[in-house]
Amino acid sequence: MNKQDPVPVLNIANVVTVIRLLLIPAFIWAFWEADTTSRWIATGIFFVAAMTDKLDGYLARSRNLITDFGKLADSIADKALIGAALIMLSWHDMLPWWITIVMLVRELGITIMRMYMKRKAVMAAGKGGKLKMMLQSLFIGGLLLPWRSFLPDWAATGIEWLTWVLVAGALITSIWSAIQYVQDAIKISREYDGDSQ
Repeated sequence: MNKQDPVPVLNIANVVTVIRLLLIPAFIWAFWEADTTSRWIATGIFFVAAMTDKLDGYLARSRNLITDFGKLADSIADKALIGAALIMLSWHDMLPWWITIVMLVRELGITIMRMYMKRKAVMAAGKGGKLKMMLQSLFIGGLLLPWRSFLPDWAATGIEWLTWVLVAGALITSIWSAIQYVQDAIKISREYDGDSQ
């Protein structure tokens, strides 16, 4: 494709992103009952959806298919997938509601702040935010999988403990990265206000 040509909205990267969005209600439906079979199915759907996040980004960058729609849809899909998983885990008493609420409020607050800051400067996702997303995906997978259905109790217990370490890490990283975003926003605002004077 010629670099001067506009990138079509209907492209393979955006199709993959839309597929991830469509997998979210499928995940909720699969995890509606928290029995062993439904947890296996929900884990599979979550894993495929999480992998599409890497795939659509790779396709967009490698094929020069980056669009405004893709950026927006990708961000919405990421937050919706994680949010749906957190809510369903808490709904089934597999994750304390306060952890879900803290993480969802953090996502909402940072999203609103980044939208507000767009008129001054685009705030790119930082390393803390990316680490938070990775830890969230790992502990969600750890909580979803019915380890005791195929592992001895001692092994399942060890993995469950490790999963809760990941939950703690994700919670700390969520708060830490939010503080970083706020500090960056304050710095950008001061620089913007200084330049505009």
